[in-house]
Amino acid sequence: MARANRSDLRLDSPKGLRTPALGRKRRRNRDRPSRDRFGRFTEAIARGMGTPWFLLGLTFFAVSWIAWNTLAPVQWRFDSVSLGFIALTLVLSMQASYAAPMILLAQNRQDDRDRVQFEQDRQRAERNLADTEYLAREVVALRLGMKDLASRDFLRSELRALLENLEEREDQDKQTRKRLRKGERDRDREERSPSA
Repeated sequence: MARANRSDLRLDSPKGLRTPALGRKRRRNRDRPSRDRFGRFTEAIARGMGTPWFLLGLTFFAVSWIAWNTLAPVQWRFDSVSLGFIALTLVLSMQASYAAPMILLAQNRQDDRDRVQFEQDRQRAERNLADTEYLAREVVALRLGMKDLASRDFLRSELRALLENLEEREDQDKQTRKRLRKGERDRDREERSPSA
């Protein structure tokens, strides 16, 4: 169910065209064209109008229009030079009157996408900050834990002290054995010696 909601919710589409993530479910008619098709169409036109090829094409169109209506025989002309090319002005005005709203629609869609991208970037930055703070706390905890751990020099000194203690005990054991042997020898001598 969560996957279905996620697939219906498109964050890169304008707010008015988004499907609801929660609440009522919308019935989709597969035969009906997408509500977003016109928006994609206006973006394609706006993208096309912003190219040098469009400007060159429009310039070629206007120059050819003026050349035809100036140089062609009078009976073939469809726009008058004496009236200031009213038809050309009308065609260019109509093109401009359609171009401006399409460009604004495309710009509004881009603004909506930028807003969604900004929100996602802000959320990602918050997660990164939380992760960084967590890692910083963990590093501090490790440093504090390392202070409680024995260092290499401390371990060496403790091992040396233990080794010295063992050597002292071994020396004491040897001396004790010598005494015991000496004591046994003395007793043996006493037993062997004739008592007077």
